[in-house]
Amino acid sequence: MPGKHNAISIFQTAIAAVHPSNLVSKYIQLADAILTIGQQSLPLSTDQKIFVIGAGKATAAMALETERILGDHIYKGFVTTKYQHVIALEKVVCWEAAHPVPDQNSFLAVENTIELLQEATANDIIICLLSGGASSLWADVPEELSQSDMQVVFDKLLKSGASIHENNTVRKHLSKIKGGQLLRYAPDSKWFTLILSDVPDNDLSVIASGPTVADNTTYEDALGVLKKYQLEEVIPTRVWEYLQRGAKGLFTETVKHNDPLLNIVTNIMIGANDIAIKAASEKAQTMGYQVHRLHSLHGDTIITAQAIIEFCKSFTGSLPACIVTGGETTLQVTGTGIGGRNQHMALTALIEMKKRKDNETYSLTFLAAGTDGTDGPTDAAGAIADIESIAISVQKKLDPDTYFTNCDAYSFFKQTGGLLKTGPTQTNVMDLVLVLIE
Repeated sequence: MPGKHNAISIFQTAIAAVHPSNLVSKYIQLADAILTIGQQSLPLSTDQKIFVIGAGKATAAMALETERILGDHIYKGFVTTKYQHVIALEKVVCWEAAHPVPDQNSFLAVENTIELLQEATANDIIICLLSGGASSLWADVPEELSQSDMQVVFDKLLKSGASIHENNTVRKHLSKIKGGQLLRYAPDSKWFTLILSDVPDNDLSVIASGPTVADNTTYEDALGVLKKYQLEEVIPTRVWEYLQRGAKGLFTETVKHNDPLLNIVTNIMIGANDIAIKAASEKAQTMGYQVHRLHSLHGDTIITAQAIIEFCKSFTGSLPACIVTGGETTLQVTGTGIGGRNQHMALTALIEMKKRKDNETYSLTFLAAGTDGTDGPTDAAGAIADIESIAISVQKKLDPDTYFTNCDAYSFFKQTGGLLKTGPTQTNVMDLVLVLIE
Protein backbone atom coordinates (compact mmCIF):
# COMPACT_ATOMS: atom_id res chain seq x y z
CA MET A 1 0.00 0.00 0.00
CA PRO A 2 1.22 3.56 -0.70
CA GLY A 3 0.99 4.58 2.97
CA LYS A 4 3.15 1.69 4.15
CA HIS A 5 5.65 2.20 1.34
CA ASN A 6 5.87 5.93 2.06
CA ALA A 7 6.30 5.41 5.80
CA ILE A 8 9.20 3.02 5.22
CA SER A 9 10.83 5.44 2.80
CA ILE A 10 10.61 8.27 5.33
CA PHE A 11 12.05 6.03 8.05
CA GLN A 12 14.97 4.96 5.85
CA THR A 13 15.81 8.60 5.10
CA ALA A 14 15.88 9.37 8.81
CA ILE A 15 18.24 6.44 9.45
CA ALA A 16 20.64 7.56 6.73
CA ALA A 17 20.88 11.02 8.31
CA VAL A 18 22.22 9.61 11.57
CA HIS A 19 24.57 7.02 10.14
CA PRO A 20 28.14 7.47 11.47
CA SER A 21 29.46 7.95 7.93
CA ASN A 22 27.54 11.24 7.90
CA LEU A 23 28.51 12.31 11.41
CA VAL A 24 32.04 11.35 12.47
CA SER A 25 33.85 13.35 9.79
CA LYS A 26 32.21 16.53 11.09
CA TYR A 27 34.09 16.10 14.36
CA ILE A 28 37.37 14.39 13.41
CA GLN A 29 39.66 15.82 10.73
CA LEU A 30 43.30 15.30 9.87
CA ALA A 31 45.37 17.64 7.72
CA ASP A 32 49.13 18.22 7.60
CA ALA A 33 49.69 16.17 10.77
CA ILE A 34 47.20 18.35 12.63
CA LEU A 35 44.43 16.37 14.30
CA THR A 36 41.25 18.33 14.93
CA ILE A 37 38.63 16.80 17.21
CA GLY A 38 35.65 18.99 17.92
CA GLN A 39 37.03 22.44 18.65
CA GLN A 40 40.56 21.31 19.53
CA SER A 41 43.54 21.00 17.17
CA LEU A 42 46.52 18.89 18.13
CA PRO A 43 49.87 18.63 16.27
CA LEU A 44 50.76 14.94 16.05
CA SER A 45 54.28 13.81 16.90
CA THR A 46 55.98 10.62 15.73
CA ASP A 47 56.17 9.21 19.25
CA GLN A 48 52.51 9.82 19.97
CA LYS A 49 50.09 6.90 19.89
CA ILE A 50 46.37 7.10 19.12
CA PHE A 51 44.16 4.43 20.69
CA VAL A 52 40.56 3.85 19.57
CA ILE A 53 38.14 2.18 21.95
CA GLY A 54 34.39 2.11 22.31
CA ALA A 55 31.16 0.19 22.57
CA GLY A 56 27.65 0.38 21.21
CA LYS A 57 25.43 -0.69 18.35
CA ALA A 58 26.80 2.09 16.14
CA THR A 59 30.40 1.88 17.29
CA ALA A 60 31.67 -0.43 14.54
CA ALA A 61 30.57 2.06 11.91
CA MET A 62 31.98 4.92 13.98
CA ALA A 63 35.31 3.09 14.12
CA LEU A 64 35.26 2.44 10.38
CA GLU A 65 34.86 6.15 9.68
CA THR A 66 37.56 6.98 12.25
CA GLU A 67 39.92 4.57 10.48
CA ARG A 68 39.10 6.17 7.14
CA ILE A 69 40.11 9.57 8.51
CA LEU A 70 43.13 8.65 10.62
CA GLY A 71 44.50 5.55 8.87
CA ASP A 72 47.96 4.54 10.07
CA HIS A 73 47.94 7.24 12.74
CA ILE A 74 45.91 4.76 14.80
CA TYR A 75 48.24 2.65 16.93
CA LYS A 76 45.74 0.13 18.29
CA GLY A 77 42.04 -0.16 18.89
CA PHE A 78 39.33 -2.35 20.38
CA VAL A 79 35.61 -1.68 19.97
CA THR A 80 32.63 -3.79 20.99
CA THR A 81 29.33 -4.02 19.15
CA LYS A 82 26.24 -6.20 19.13
CA TYR A 83 26.17 -9.57 17.41
CA GLN A 84 25.44 -9.20 13.68
CA HIS A 85 26.63 -5.55 13.79
CA VAL A 86 30.33 -6.32 13.28
CA ILE A 87 32.29 -4.57 10.49
CA ALA A 88 35.70 -5.62 9.18
CA LEU A 89 38.29 -3.08 10.36
CA GLU A 90 42.02 -2.77 9.65
CA LYS A 91 43.58 -1.10 12.69
CA VAL A 92 40.88 -1.71 15.27
CA VAL A 93 39.67 -5.05 16.62
CA CYS A 94 35.87 -5.31 16.31
CA TRP A 95 34.47 -7.52 19.06
CA GLU A 96 30.91 -8.86 19.35
CA ALA A 97 28.85 -9.23 22.52
CA ALA A 98 25.24 -9.57 23.66
CA HIS A 99 22.49 -7.00 24.08
CA PRO A 100 20.32 -6.20 26.00
CA VAL A 101 21.51 -8.77 28.56
CA PRO A 102 25.33 -9.17 28.69
CA ASP A 103 27.08 -12.45 27.98
CA GLN A 104 30.61 -13.79 28.47
CA ASN A 105 31.87 -11.67 25.58
CA SER A 106 30.53 -8.51 27.25
CA PHE A 107 32.67 -9.17 30.31
CA LEU A 108 35.71 -10.08 28.19
CA ALA A 109 35.21 -6.84 26.24
CA VAL A 110 35.80 -4.76 29.37
CA GLU A 111 38.87 -6.80 30.33
CA ASN A 112 40.36 -6.40 26.84
CA THR A 113 39.60 -2.68 26.77
CA ILE A 114 41.23 -2.08 30.14
CA GLU A 115 44.28 -4.09 29.08
CA LEU A 116 44.64 -1.88 26.00
CA LEU A 117 44.19 1.34 27.99
CA GLN A 118 47.00 0.38 30.33
CA GLU A 119 49.42 0.68 27.40
CA ALA A 120 48.63 4.38 27.03
CA THR A 121 51.05 6.99 28.35
CA ALA A 122 50.99 10.72 29.01
CA ASN A 123 51.74 11.65 25.41
CA ASP A 124 48.99 9.51 23.93
CA ILE A 125 45.49 10.20 22.66
CA ILE A 126 42.48 8.01 23.36
CA ILE A 127 39.45 8.30 21.09
CA CYS A 128 36.44 6.67 22.72
CA LEU A 129 33.43 5.95 20.49
CA LEU A 130 30.13 5.42 22.32
CA SER A 131 26.58 4.73 21.25
CA GLY A 132 23.47 3.13 22.67
CA GLY A 133 23.78 -0.45 23.82
CA ALA A 134 27.18 0.01 25.43
CA SER A 135 25.82 -0.49 28.94
CA SER A 136 25.25 -4.16 28.12
CA LEU A 137 28.05 -4.65 25.60
CA TRP A 138 30.54 -3.37 28.18
CA ALA A 139 29.75 -5.27 31.38
CA ASP A 140 31.93 -6.08 34.34
CA VAL A 141 31.50 -7.74 37.70
CA PRO A 142 32.19 -6.17 41.09
CA GLU A 143 34.07 -8.25 43.63
CA GLU A 144 31.90 -10.76 45.49
CA LEU A 145 29.39 -10.94 42.62
CA SER A 146 29.16 -13.20 39.57
CA GLN A 147 28.39 -12.78 35.89
CA SER A 148 25.09 -14.58 36.41
CA ASP A 149 24.21 -12.08 39.16
CA MET A 150 24.73 -9.25 36.70
CA GLN A 151 22.67 -10.96 34.01
CA VAL A 152 19.73 -11.39 36.39
CA VAL A 153 19.85 -7.72 37.40
CA PHE A 154 19.98 -6.55 33.76
CA ASP A 155 17.08 -8.82 32.80
CA LYS A 156 14.83 -7.88 35.72
CA LEU A 157 15.44 -4.15 35.24
CA LEU A 158 14.66 -4.34 31.52
CA LYS A 159 11.32 -6.01 32.17
CA SER A 160 10.36 -3.81 35.10
CA GLY A 161 9.40 -0.69 33.15
CA ALA A 162 12.31 1.30 34.58
CA SER A 163 13.53 4.18 32.42
CA ILE A 164 16.98 4.20 30.82
CA HIS A 165 18.08 6.74 33.45
CA GLU A 166 16.98 4.37 36.22
CA ASN A 167 18.48 1.30 34.56
CA ASN A 168 21.83 2.99 34.21
CA THR A 169 21.80 4.34 37.75
CA VAL A 170 21.90 0.74 38.94
CA ARG A 171 24.35 -0.38 36.25
CA LYS A 172 26.83 2.38 37.11
CA HIS A 173 27.01 1.18 40.69
CA LEU A 174 27.67 -2.40 39.70
CA SER A 175 30.65 -1.46 37.55
CA LYS A 176 34.26 -0.34 37.69
CA ILE A 177 34.12 1.54 34.35
CA LYS A 178 30.70 3.20 34.18
CA GLY A 179 29.95 6.61 35.64
CA GLY A 180 33.25 8.17 34.57
CA GLN A 181 35.37 5.36 36.00
CA LEU A 182 36.87 4.22 32.68
CA LEU A 183 39.12 7.30 32.82
CA ARG A 184 40.94 5.81 35.81
CA TYR A 185 42.62 3.24 33.56
CA ALA A 186 44.54 5.83 31.52
CA PRO A 187 44.65 8.92 33.74
CA ASP A 188 47.66 10.51 32.06
CA SER A 189 46.45 10.43 28.45
CA LYS A 190 44.29 12.93 26.58
CA TRP A 191 40.76 11.61 25.98
CA PHE A 192 38.16 12.50 23.38
CA THR A 193 34.81 10.74 23.55
CA LEU A 194 32.44 10.93 20.58
CA ILE A 195 28.90 10.05 21.58
CA LEU A 196 25.81 9.12 19.59
CA SER A 197 22.83 9.78 21.87
CA ASP A 198 20.14 7.20 22.55
CA VAL A 199 18.53 8.81 25.60
CA PRO A 200 15.53 11.18 25.62
CA ASP A 201 17.26 14.31 26.98
CA ASN A 202 20.72 13.61 25.51
CA ASP A 203 22.16 13.39 29.01
CA LEU A 204 25.79 12.38 28.41
CA SER A 205 26.00 10.82 31.86
CA VAL A 206 23.29 8.33 30.91
CA ILE A 207 24.33 7.38 27.37
CA ALA A 208 26.29 4.11 27.59
CA SER A 209 26.19 4.66 31.38
CA GLY A 210 28.62 7.58 30.93
CA PRO A 211 32.02 5.82 31.24
CA THR A 212 33.89 9.09 30.64
CA VAL A 213 31.35 11.52 32.11
CA ALA A 214 30.74 12.75 35.67
CA ASP A 215 27.91 10.97 37.45
CA ASN A 216 25.50 12.60 39.90
CA THR A 217 23.82 9.37 41.05
CA THR A 218 24.78 7.33 44.11
CA TYR A 219 24.59 3.84 45.56
CA GLU A 220 21.58 5.09 47.52
CA ASP A 221 19.90 6.09 44.27
CA ALA A 222 20.54 2.63 42.85
CA LEU A 223 18.85 1.05 45.86
CA GLY A 224 15.95 3.45 45.38
CA VAL A 225 15.42 2.29 41.80
CA LEU A 226 15.30 -1.35 42.85
CA LYS A 227 12.85 -0.52 45.64
CA LYS A 228 10.64 1.51 43.29
CA TYR A 229 10.15 -1.45 40.97
CA GLN A 230 9.98 -3.98 43.81
CA LEU A 231 13.07 -5.82 42.62
CA GLU A 232 14.87 -6.19 45.94
CA GLU A 233 13.25 -9.61 46.41
CA VAL A 234 13.85 -10.93 42.88
CA ILE A 235 17.49 -9.99 42.33
CA PRO A 236 20.27 -12.03 43.99
CA THR A 237 20.55 -11.16 47.69
CA ARG A 238 24.28 -10.51 47.42
CA VAL A 239 23.65 -7.78 44.82
CA TRP A 240 21.31 -5.98 47.18
CA GLU A 241 23.81 -6.35 50.01
CA TYR A 242 26.65 -5.09 47.82
CA LEU A 243 24.74 -1.90 46.98
CA GLN A 244 23.86 -1.43 50.64
CA ARG A 245 27.54 -1.56 51.56
CA GLY A 246 28.25 0.94 48.80
CA ALA A 247 25.63 3.28 50.24
CA LYS A 248 27.45 3.07 53.58
CA GLY A 249 30.64 4.31 51.91
CA LEU A 250 32.48 0.98 51.87
CA PHE A 251 33.11 1.15 48.11
CA THR A 252 34.44 3.91 45.88
CA GLU A 253 31.70 6.04 44.32
CA THR A 254 31.43 6.89 40.63
CA VAL A 255 33.32 9.95 39.37
CA LYS A 256 31.71 13.19 40.54
CA HIS A 257 31.76 16.67 38.96
CA ASN A 258 34.57 18.03 41.10
CA ASP A 259 36.97 15.20 40.28
CA PRO A 260 40.15 16.53 38.55
CA LEU A 261 40.20 13.33 36.51
CA LEU A 262 37.57 14.94 34.28
CA ASN A 263 40.14 17.48 33.08
CA ILE A 264 41.67 14.86 30.78
CA VAL A 265 38.51 14.26 28.73
CA THR A 266 36.45 16.14 26.16
CA ASN A 267 33.00 14.62 25.61
CA ILE A 268 31.33 15.47 22.30
CA MET A 269 27.81 14.53 21.24
CA ILE A 270 27.85 13.97 17.47
CA GLY A 271 24.28 12.84 16.79
CA ALA A 272 20.84 12.53 18.33
CA ASN A 273 17.18 11.81 17.65
CA ASP A 274 16.50 15.38 16.52
CA ILE A 275 18.66 14.88 13.42
CA ALA A 276 16.62 11.84 12.42
CA ILE A 277 13.33 13.66 13.01
CA LYS A 278 14.47 16.62 10.93
CA ALA A 279 15.43 14.32 8.04
CA ALA A 280 12.13 12.44 8.30
CA SER A 281 10.19 15.70 8.27
CA GLU A 282 11.99 17.01 5.20
CA LYS A 283 11.47 13.73 3.33
CA ALA A 284 7.77 13.69 4.18
CA GLN A 285 7.39 17.26 2.92
CA THR A 286 8.98 16.35 -0.42
CA MET A 287 6.39 13.58 -0.71
CA GLY A 288 3.56 16.05 -0.26
CA TYR A 289 2.74 15.55 3.42
CA GLN A 290 1.98 18.35 5.84
CA VAL A 291 4.32 17.60 8.76
CA HIS A 292 3.34 17.95 12.39
CA ARG A 293 5.85 17.13 15.11
CA LEU A 294 4.59 15.89 18.46
CA HIS A 295 6.42 16.16 21.78
CA SER A 296 9.15 13.61 22.39
CA LEU A 297 8.25 10.01 23.12
CA HIS A 298 8.49 9.19 26.81
CA GLY A 299 6.61 7.41 29.54
CA ASP A 300 4.47 4.32 29.24
CA THR A 301 4.45 2.67 25.80
CA ILE A 302 0.73 1.84 25.83
CA ILE A 303 -0.49 5.23 27.06
CA THR A 304 1.75 6.99 24.55
CA ALA A 305 0.42 4.97 21.60
CA GLN A 306 -3.17 5.57 22.66
CA ALA A 307 -2.54 9.32 22.93
CA ILE A 308 -0.96 9.47 19.46
CA ILE A 309 -3.90 7.66 17.84
CA GLU A 310 -6.36 9.89 19.68
CA PHE A 311 -4.51 12.94 18.33
CA CYS A 312 -4.64 11.55 14.80
CA LYS A 313 -8.34 10.73 15.02
CA SER A 314 -9.14 14.29 16.04
CA PHE A 315 -6.71 15.86 13.55
CA THR A 316 -8.26 18.75 11.61
CA GLY A 317 -5.28 19.98 9.59
CA SER A 318 -4.58 19.66 5.89
CA LEU A 319 -4.24 16.17 4.41
CA PRO A 320 -2.23 14.18 3.66
CA ALA A 321 -0.35 14.69 6.90
CA CYS A 322 2.66 13.09 8.55
CA ILE A 323 2.83 13.05 12.32
CA VAL A 324 6.39 12.49 13.50
CA THR A 325 7.95 12.06 16.90
CA GLY A 326 10.90 10.32 18.49
CA GLY A 327 12.32 9.27 21.82
CA GLU A 328 11.93 6.25 24.01
CA THR A 329 9.05 4.80 25.99
CA THR A 330 9.07 2.16 28.71
CA LEU A 331 7.14 -1.10 28.68
CA GLN A 332 6.45 -3.35 31.62
CA VAL A 333 6.54 -6.85 30.17
CA THR A 334 3.82 -9.01 31.71
CA GLY A 335 3.37 -11.82 29.19
CA THR A 336 5.53 -14.58 27.79
CA GLY A 337 5.41 -13.58 24.14
CA ILE A 338 7.98 -12.05 21.80
CA GLY A 339 8.32 -8.40 20.89
CA GLY A 340 9.75 -5.05 21.84
CA ARG A 341 8.37 -1.69 22.89
CA ASN A 342 7.93 -0.49 19.30
CA GLN A 343 6.06 -3.59 18.19
CA HIS A 344 3.88 -3.35 21.28
CA MET A 345 3.24 0.30 20.52
CA ALA A 346 2.18 -0.56 16.97
CA LEU A 347 -0.13 -3.29 18.27
CA THR A 348 -1.66 -0.84 20.73
CA ALA A 349 -2.18 1.58 17.85
CA LEU A 350 -3.83 -1.11 15.74
CA ILE A 351 -6.28 -1.93 18.53
CA GLU A 352 -7.15 1.75 18.84
CA MET A 353 -7.45 2.12 15.06
CA LYS A 354 -10.00 -0.69 14.98
CA LYS A 355 -12.30 1.43 17.16
CA ARG A 356 -13.46 3.42 14.16
CA LYS A 357 -16.50 5.65 13.99
CA ASP A 358 -18.89 5.45 11.05
CA ASN A 359 -18.04 8.98 9.92
CA GLU A 360 -14.26 8.42 9.87
CA THR A 361 -13.02 8.48 6.27
CA TYR A 362 -9.29 8.85 6.79
CA SER A 363 -6.66 6.11 6.63
CA LEU A 364 -3.86 5.80 9.18
CA THR A 365 -0.46 4.17 8.73
CA PHE A 366 1.37 3.85 12.06
CA LEU A 367 5.09 2.99 12.06
CA ALA A 368 7.09 2.56 15.27
CA ALA A 369 10.69 1.37 15.07
CA GLY A 370 14.09 1.51 16.69
CA THR A 371 16.70 3.39 14.69
CA ASP A 372 19.22 0.64 15.49
CA GLY A 373 17.24 -1.91 13.50
CA THR A 374 16.37 -4.07 16.48
CA ASP A 375 13.41 -3.86 18.82
CA GLY A 376 13.70 -5.86 22.01
CA PRO A 377 15.08 -9.39 21.65
CA THR A 378 13.85 -9.72 18.05
CA ASP A 379 15.13 -9.38 14.48
CA ALA A 380 12.63 -6.62 13.71
CA ALA A 381 13.19 -2.88 14.02
CA GLY A 382 9.53 -2.43 14.84
CA ALA A 383 6.16 -2.79 13.17
CA ILE A 384 3.61 -1.06 10.96
CA ALA A 385 -0.12 -0.99 11.70
CA ASP A 386 -2.51 0.02 8.92
CA ILE A 387 -5.87 -0.94 7.42
CA GLU A 388 -4.18 -3.79 5.56
CA SER A 389 -2.85 -5.39 8.74
CA ILE A 390 -6.27 -4.95 10.35
CA ALA A 391 -7.95 -6.63 7.39
CA ILE A 392 -5.50 -9.56 7.43
CA SER A 393 -5.98 -10.04 11.16
CA VAL A 394 -9.75 -10.26 10.63
CA GLN A 395 -9.30 -12.64 7.70
CA LYS A 396 -7.00 -14.92 9.73
CA LYS A 397 -9.18 -14.59 12.84
CA LEU A 398 -6.32 -13.17 14.90
CA ASP A 399 -7.39 -11.48 18.12
CA PRO A 400 -5.01 -8.55 18.69
CA ASP A 401 -6.09 -8.24 22.32
CA THR A 402 -4.86 -11.76 23.06
CA TYR A 403 -1.46 -11.00 21.57
CA PHE A 404 -1.43 -7.67 23.41
CA THR A 405 -2.07 -9.30 26.78
CA ASN A 406 0.71 -11.80 26.20
CA CYS A 407 3.16 -9.12 25.00
CA ASP A 408 3.42 -11.09 21.76
CA ALA A 409 3.29 -8.34 19.14
CA TYR A 410 6.03 -9.99 17.07
CA SER A 411 3.93 -13.10 16.46
CA PHE A 412 0.90 -10.99 15.57
CA PHE A 413 2.65 -8.80 13.02
CA LYS A 414 4.57 -11.74 11.59
CA GLN A 415 1.20 -13.14 10.50
CA THR A 416 -0.15 -9.83 9.18
CA GLY A 417 3.01 -8.80 7.30
CA GLY A 418 3.49 -5.79 9.56
CA LEU A 419 7.00 -6.46 10.87
CA LEU A 420 9.59 -3.90 9.79
CA LYS A 421 12.94 -5.61 9.28
CA THR A 422 15.90 -3.44 8.29
CA GLY A 423 18.79 -5.49 9.60
CA PRO A 424 21.48 -3.70 11.64
CA THR A 425 21.45 -0.01 10.70
CA GLN A 426 24.85 0.75 12.33
CA THR A 427 23.33 3.68 14.19
CA ASN A 428 21.24 4.19 17.31
CA VAL A 429 19.35 7.36 18.27
CA MET A 430 16.35 5.88 20.07
CA ASP A 431 12.99 5.27 18.38
CA LEU A 432 10.91 6.96 15.70
CA VAL A 433 7.14 6.98 15.30
CA LEU A 434 5.55 8.08 12.04
CA VAL A 435 1.82 8.28 11.39
CA LEU A 436 0.54 9.05 7.92
CA ILE A 437 -3.01 10.41 7.76
CA GLU A 438 -4.56 10.16 4.31
